[in-house]
Amino acid sequence: MMRSFAELLAEAKKCPPKRVAIAVAQDGEVLEAAKACQESGIAEPVLVGDAAEMARIAREHRIEINNFEVINDTDPESAVRKAVLMVHNGKADMLMKGAVHSPVVLKQVLDKNIGLRTGRVLSHVAVFESPGYDRLMLMTDAGMNITPAFDQKVDMIKNAVCVARSLRIETPKVAVIAGVELVNPDMPSTVDAAMLSKMAERGQIKNCIIDGPLALDLALSKESARAKGVASPVAGQADILVLANIDAANVLYKALVFLGGAKITGLVVGAKAPVILTSRADSHEAKLVSVAVGVLMTSKEQMRNENNPPETRKAAESLKVVGR
Repeated sequence: MMRSFAELLAEAKKCPPKRVAIAVAQDGEVLEAAKACQESGIAEPVLVGDAAEMARIAREHRIEINNFEVINDTDPESAVRKAVLMVHNGKADMLMKGAVHSPVVLKQVLDKNIGLRTGRVLSHVAVFESPGYDRLMLMTDAGMNITPAFDQKVDMIKNAVCVARSLRIETPKVAVIAGVELVNPDMPSTVDAAMLSKMAERGQIKNCIIDGPLALDLALSKESARAKGVASPVAGQADILVLANIDAANVLYKALVFLGGAKITGLVVGAKAPVILTSRADSHEAKLVSVAVGVLMTSKEQMRNENNPPETRKAAESLKVVGR
């Protein structure tokens, strides 16, 4: 279990460096993040975008642009497409958004021919370090799914669990957040939470413990759980918060930063490779930590594949089909 971004970065430095394709990289914070990735040894950036503009910005920030591989393309949509294609073809391990709107990136990520589709729902997973909590915590979904249906919530949890396990939380405790802790048929979020909890109990959602519905205070405070008489394996020690919709998640995300003083970063999960979709307003430190999370995820997946060769995975899939 990791307790800080510093610990997360230190762990990423132990992994073999990955290649990150940065789409539309002509931005000061993006270039600073690329420099930090390279100097820390966690990733080798490939800058895709307007080479002349990148060179100008690099001079302003005193960054040596010749230290990077640069692919010149002055058209933002075309630059995004080239970056996505690099990941699609295995020439980069992850994708990072630069000075371009998120929908432009996601359009190429979801392209049927060159994109990074897997059949799973794509979801945003935030990782934050809060002065009021003793370890890193995850939250979903503050950036992708507006009003997720039940099956989307299942995939959102699976995606978040993948991230948590890459952060050494082997069996993350998942709190499905609602306004109350009692199941109320008039509040669909509480019904979904109870169903998700039961699915985990029966092994339909693996590698985690899920409880819900839980009000936010119960998820974060054992004292609140005791005061309310709620016995829960998740209460007061949640690793992952699952919010009912993007409004609730986005409000909590920004409240953590602007009221709670939390450091927060995140990425989109569920594609063939991590997609670092940080805000253009985020600092280069936040972008660096997002890359570090991507490095840990990619390294864990590569280790899993090495220990489970293609012929074994194919046999396992055949057994799954037979057992249906």
